[in-house]
Amino acid sequence: MALTFAAPDAGAIPLHAVTPEGLEDWLTTRPDPQRGWITAQGFRARLGQTVAVPDAQGRIIAAVVGRGDAAARARTRFGLARAAATLPEGTYALIGDLPDDERDEAALGWLLAGYRFDRYARRAEAPRARLVAPDGVDAAALQSLAAAEALARDLINTPANDLGPAELQAAIEGLAADFGATCTTTEGEALLAANLPLIHAVGRASPRAPRLIDMAWGDSGPRLTLVGKGVVFDTGGLNLKPGASMGLMKKDMGGAATAIALARLIMAARWPVRLRLLVPAVENAVAGGAFRPGDILTSRKGLTIEVNNTDAEGRLVLADALALGAEDAPEVMVSFATLTGAARVALGPELPAFFTDDAALAEVTVATGARLSKRVRVR
Repeated sequence: MALTFAAPDAGAIPLHAVTPEGLEDWLTTRPDPQRGWITAQGFRARLGQTVAVPDAQGRIIAAVVGRGDAAARARTRFGLARAAATLPEGTYALIGDLPDDERDEAALGWLLAGYRFDRYARRAEAPRARLVAPDGVDAAALQSLAAAEALARDLINTPANDLGPAELQAAIEGLAADFGATCTTTEGEALLAANLPLIHAVGRASPRAPRLIDMAWGDSGPRLTLVGKGVVFDTGGLNLKPGASMGLMKKDMGGAATAIALARLIMAARWPVRLRLLVPAVENAVAGGAFRPGDILTSRKGLTIEVNNTDAEGRLVLADALALGAEDAPEVMVSFATLTGAARVALGPELPAFFTDDAALAEVTVATGARLSKRVRVR
């Protein structure tokens, strides 16, 4: 799926972005028929509220979208992007004196609103409203960000019968080919010879062999290593999950999907770094060869681990991958994982948990997250 802006079009329908406080003044600039139509539709410029304005023949000649008040804009991201789903089919050009961050956010949100997971859909996608890249935005950068987001969503949405360790490997190999990266994979019994015993132990019960996928890109700059948990399906192992808890376990490779998408974004932006992506890809299955509660395993680092619950498999596969990544002494190493439910209990579903023993890095992460929640520029 290509999440892209429409080509510049002299006939694009003007889409006016208006605040509640500026509505009355803006209405005075509209021809009488338009002003009457917009008023009759009950338009109050609430965040994301839209009205399409037809001419006498019913053709859409203009549209207006509400920017909402300052409080609404502060608590809701991508509010203007609601227009993408509510306006009639057509090509639109955003008009209005928007601050840079709001214009960027509106443009990115519009792209993301176009995402559809249609791999299994039998009907064609309905025509939709498209946006010409607004003046002043970095269209290429925003399209790259949307493409990375779509990649992550596609991987997570794909059911486990069609996304096993081999398919996750193929996705990374495809990404490597696109950007001139190198990719190697250690699979099955070769994991033991490569001293990756925990990845092997977690995935050995599945007929789909476990593996460690290792992608490298860039030959200068600081070392940046991304590690993503790639448990393509998690039954819980011998400590079997209840059925209700197992239903969404195709998403247990969400950490890997996030790391893969971030790697794509970094390579597309050509960051001056030596990037490494490590994905331990396994299926935590139930079979005679499954690892057991009470087993004592030895990690790549040489530490012994007593298994109390086979549903705590993610920390095992990540332990080997992180130990491998640390051997290069990267300046920064970031691990992405679907975490224990205790994180959700502590912080709720909207706040991601993170941990680091580097206080300076933690402060930068929090400050950057706060800044980027208001801005979407990726440069």
